[in-house]
Amino acid sequence: MDYKMYKPAGMLSQFSSGEKNQLLKKRFLGECYDFPVGTMPIGRLDEKSEGLLLLTCQGTLSHAFNSQGVEKEYWVQLDGTIHEVALNKLREGIEIGLFGKRYTTKPCTAEALEVPPRRLAKPDALLRVGAHRPTSWIRMVITEGKFRQIRKMTAAVGFPTARLIRVRIGHHLLDDLQPGQVVPTVLTTEWIGH
Repeated sequence: MDYKMYKPAGMLSQFSSGEKNQLLKKRFLGECYDFPVGTMPIGRLDEKSEGLLLLTCQGTLSHAFNSQGVEKEYWVQLDGTIHEVALNKLREGIEIGLFGKRYTTKPCTAEALEVPPRRLAKPDALLRVGAHRPTSWIRMVITEGKFRQIRKMTAAVGFPTARLIRVRIGHHLLDDLQPGQVVPTVLTTEWIGH
């Protein structure tokens, strides 16, 4: 069985920590649904990020996702009002830190959203959206998924990410799912196409 879910902000993209004694109260995917043994997330979202997460028991699908440059679309709320110069830097690829080394991201789609996305769930209170200065929204589509990539990219051009929502993976859409909601779906290698 395969699933798609809206991973809420503040939840890890895993089922447990693997640690016997948890000093910090972490939230895990199993809180949202009784997934079968062997279910794994296809790709991940960091703890602060939210949105579409696909899950499967098929290891071949997980491998195909990670190796075939699947498009992933995000709505990103930024700290500050972004301008075209910064957007162009994001589009062309920008140098970020990755595990102690420098990495230049692949070209991507980055465009300002003149109107904030509608029908969004309220942001998690811990995110402190708009606490420091006005915010702006952009739409980004990437074909790679390095560790905290979008957050590092927007910070590198001077506009830290305040809120990050994944709305599409390949042909699969977040649609009207609400935080924590899980629905069964069918995934095949056909969904990898752009």
